[in-house]
Amino acid sequence: MVYVDFQPLKDFMNRLTDWRIPGNTARVFIDNKEVFRYNSGFSDIENNIKMTDYRMFFIYSCSKIATVTAAMQLYEKGVFLLDDPIYEYLPEWRNVKVSENGRTVDAERPVTFRHLLTMTAGLSYDKGEGFMEKLDKISGGKMDNRSFAKVLAERPLSFQPGTHWQYSFCHDLLSAVIEEITGMKFRDYVKKNIFERLGMTQSFYHLTPEIKSRLAVQYNFVDDTNETDIVKLQQTDRSAIGGHTEILGNVNSHILGPEFDSGGAGIITTADDYIKLASALANGGLGANGTRILSSEAVELMKQNQLSGELMKDFVWPQLKGYGYGLGVRTMIDRAKGGSLSPIGEFGWGGAAGATVLCDTDRRLALFYTHHMCNPQETYYQPRLRNVLYSCLD
Repeated sequence: MVYVDFQPLKDFMNRLTDWRIPGNTARVFIDNKEVFRYNSGFSDIENNIKMTDYRMFFIYSCSKIATVTAAMQLYEKGVFLLDDPIYEYLPEWRNVKVSENGRTVDAERPVTFRHLLTMTAGLSYDKGEGFMEKLDKISGGKMDNRSFAKVLAERPLSFQPGTHWQYSFCHDLLSAVIEEITGMKFRDYVKKNIFERLGMTQSFYHLTPEIKSRLAVQYNFVDDTNETDIVKLQQTDRSAIGGHTEILGNVNSHILGPEFDSGGAGIITTADDYIKLASALANGGLGANGTRILSSEAVELMKQNQLSGELMKDFVWPQLKGYGYGLGVRTMIDRAKGGSLSPIGEFGWGGAAGATVLCDTDRRLALFYTHHMCNPQETYYQPRLRNVLYSCLD
């Protein structure tokens, strides 16, 4: 397969930055070779700084792509089966409770690896009153993954495991399981087994002064005023000794502390780096440098829809019409319903500030696109971006 003309993709990216997206960047690989790169708009509007390859981004839930890849590496080695209970590694998850009709009852079945990978465990993204304070206390201020799993286990699930789909802390909990299995910090496991093997030298789980200096300014689109503004959040900075509360600019509230490696939303990276992971998955687990990080069969399993008819009723995000949900990724199952140019089996995921991964194993096609704006206009840009990409191909 060869590309015909990527001008439509450039034009679309420019339309976005002329509209309300401050700046964006994208890479496309086919057969593990770069065929497109483009930057549009600004990484810093106030200081008139253009978007460049140098800029780094919080990719939020696009981090889940790396997390499920890490889990599937252990799966294909026979460490666990999908329906194994996670309490085999996290004993505090043996006797979990469920909030049901205003009362707390016993879970009818254990939370399994399949539940975590498919967002059907009964978790939510609600930290709840006192959650962070308790995590701070039991972790001694470290806010680490293992302590996170213990505190989370004390909270009743939203529903019986396996009965609904709900976007949640599932992949953050999965990262704690991976730590327990491997005996490694999650960030270290991912670095050794994914980042280093693919030559990804610009992907990290925590900020440093050098990374901060390279971050594109993170904006927020305000619906009420129809304007963008720099993200400013009141947050306790737990990277500082003792912690202190201040108004912070470029922050990711999902990075709970200096020892918490968020499997759900923690990665900071560049477009040039994260496309390497997307391309490896699009090529059946084989990286552009010739290193295999997953078997092609494991990648095929990842993109199989895991949701039954009842569970599909919960998977109703408008930007994902026509998609099901596999092991941590959206997967195209109905082109007519989605009105989509993406083929059956195209898979990937997006992030809260505008990052998105697309993988197509049939065409060995990968896209990594990102902007850096909370309230990222997903319902508008994501389906259009996918359609424009496929319009460029032969």
